[in-house]
Amino acid sequence: MQYLTEADFRRQLKEKHTGGYLFFGDEDYLKLNAVKTARDLVCPDPTFLAFNEMRLDALTFTPDKLAEALLPLPMMAEEKLVVVSGLNLNALRKDEIEDLCNTLSLLSEYDYNLCILSVASDGLDAGSLPKRPSPLLSRLSEVLTPVYFEPSTDAKLTIWVGRHFEHHGIALSTEDCRTMIDYCGHSMFSLASEIEKLSYYLLANEKNQFERAAMEQVCTPACEYDAFAFTNALMNREADRALYILQDYKFRRMEPIMILGSATQVICDMVAIKSCMEEGLAKETIAKITRIHEYRVGLYQKSLARVDQKQLHDLLNACLAADASLKSSDNGYAPLERLVCSL
Repeated sequence: MQYLTEADFRRQLKEKHTGGYLFFGDEDYLKLNAVKTARDLVCPDPTFLAFNEMRLDALTFTPDKLAEALLPLPMMAEEKLVVVSGLNLNALRKDEIEDLCNTLSLLSEYDYNLCILSVASDGLDAGSLPKRPSPLLSRLSEVLTPVYFEPSTDAKLTIWVGRHFEHHGIALSTEDCRTMIDYCGHSMFSLASEIEKLSYYLLANEKNQFERAAMEQVCTPACEYDAFAFTNALMNREADRALYILQDYKFRRMEPIMILGSATQVICDMVAIKSCMEEGLAKETIAKITRIHEYRVGLYQKSLARVDQKQLHDLLNACLAADASLKSSDNGYAPLERLVCSL
């Protein structure tokens, strides 16, 4: 299935301000920002914004009201914006989806509209992209151009954090950006708020450089778990804790294959570090050999103090079996849950 990325949509929007788009995926913050960008392009004159921007939400939407929003010509402009948000498409009956699609097909007649159907992260089952989209997504893509707002990788999020601080006039390094993410979490909504709060605090104190101490003083820490914590729980056979961490991953909508891949990488690192420990090598030497940061080597050494190589290899084999199960089915988190309960 073909779909646009956020960057594709922004490029296309510069060339053409009309058409129909379906916003879906995990990054709700970026969807809101993309809608704002569309509004600024289509409705640059605030005097006529009330006439050239039509909004419908879950409480006000019906197919007839959408048709009524598409019908009027723009006022003192060439295009107008119609935004539908808040719908849980998963909860709609098949006939309701057909009514929605039939109404959206009117866009070809009323070609002065830019129509955006923006669905929250849990409002549309997209299936397994790109090869196996859900029937619902496939049907909607017949009348709208899908735009997938995929979860941000740590690398992309690091760049995003840096740009937001720089926008406020605060200088910082890449490591500072990672520190902010580690402390405040991966939610863009939370990060945007915390970046703004910290920036204003620093500027009020006549500072324009990121400070960790100031971050810890004014920002709210997030409760998130990483692959090391999940792997530790697996290794120690703490099923309740591992399932609790897995629930956090679900809430953050992390892909099961990414969770397992990260955990498997941690186990492989542990196998290498354990082998070096058995050779009697110092932490500094292990860090050089394995190319793992010295601080993390120290954390691993503490966890591996009462663990032997057989335990690590057994856990690695269990992860490989779970990986095979994930790649051969669409069972979501079930293979990970079975992995936890089998140890």
